[in-house]
Amino acid sequence: MRRENARTLSLKPYHESRLPGPAVGAEYLLYVHVPFCVRLCPYCSFNRFPFEQDRAVAYFKRLREEMRFVAEQGFKCTSMYVGGGTPTVIVEELCETIDLARSIFPIREVSSETNPDHLIPRVVDPLVDRVDRFSVGVQSFDDALLKQMDRYDKYGSGEEILERLQSVEGRFHSLNVDMIFNFPSQTEAMLARDVEMLKVSQANQTTFYPLMASPVVEGSLRRSVGKVSYSREARYYEILSEILADTFEPASAWTFSRTGGGMIDEYIVDYEDYVGVGSGSFSFLNGSLYVNTFSLGEYTRRIDAGLSGVTAYREFTRRDRMRYRFLMGLFGLALDKVAFARDFGVSVERGLPMEMAFMRMNRAFAVDDAVRLTLTRTGRYLAVAMMRQFFIGVNGLRDQAREALPPEELKMFFGECG
Repeated sequence: MRRENARTLSLKPYHESRLPGPAVGAEYLLYVHVPFCVRLCPYCSFNRFPFEQDRAVAYFKRLREEMRFVAEQGFKCTSMYVGGGTPTVIVEELCETIDLARSIFPIREVSSETNPDHLIPRVVDPLVDRVDRFSVGVQSFDDALLKQMDRYDKYGSGEEILERLQSVEGRFHSLNVDMIFNFPSQTEAMLARDVEMLKVSQANQTTFYPLMASPVVEGSLRRSVGKVSYSREARYYEILSEILADTFEPASAWTFSRTGGGMIDEYIVDYEDYVGVGSGSFSFLNGSLYVNTFSLGEYTRRIDAGLSGVTAYREFTRRDRMRYRFLMGLFGLALDKVAFARDFGVSVERGLPMEMAFMRMNRAFAVDDAVRLTLTRTGRYLAVAMMRQFFIGVNGLRDQAREALPPEELKMFFGECG
């Protein structure tokens, strides 16, 4: 994965005024990026800047304008995912953005991320009828880890966060809690307690991400929580899987849902092609990746000039696309062999012989017949490790895009507002 990331995840300048048009009859997910946080977490590699009211209001206005550009091109977006940053940083602007999306696209479902301090009536009440899946970035209930991550003062103790989660029980179709495992100072007992607190939180879904970082935040991550090691990652994944098993079932390699399910956390599982709007967003269309500028200033200038935010792209080969389908399918717990052969003109065994041999050698498949592949628990962990490495590569791609930031915005990324 490291070698392939280095080969494939590099960007070229994009000179067109808009994205390529949609495929006939295709449905897309609309990804909306809100790059503002009141305070910045040291481990986060997403495009994010310190919140300032006027700057954020102006940004939301242009974000909605870019959404209109996408609608004018004829994209049929049936699902909407709002990520960040902190999408709920100005709830009125978020509501207006969701309302516009529902009016110009045939949106069936909306997901939005948030933080624990926004689980309050002023933020939650306007979103109940607008958002189907609410995803809360908790990361850990352990007070020592929260302090290491500079989240204790922002969001309160683990017990206080738990109470806030319980306060919104039943208000959304799906309440997801984002967690992180394999912190350098995290013991097995700390992880077990995190999982048990999650189980009593009343959330009907949880996503346990392995700790990962890109080079640009590696230093700040090491200073705050310590040096990342993957030597015990498999053991920790086994622990959390075992403890969750009596209440939750796997929905993807690192997402677990209570019986009855919910919307899967990772939109890339359900939508291979998606359209991104906002500074720092990505689009994946017909085998090519398109990256919007990470600069707030350049984003403003482009939208005001009637251009999309896209400034870079990467076109993938057929084999790259086969490997991406293989990874995303297994991450979603099943690969459709028939669809793979139909779309690529070759069986997965012939198209990806080394990948299939590796997975079979490690007893990764629970079902391996002519129709589909499913995973054993060992296979699920291998999917976690591969996806972790893939996202590290994507974080490296973000670092490439961030190299174009002017000095004043680069300072903002690291939390300096001056």
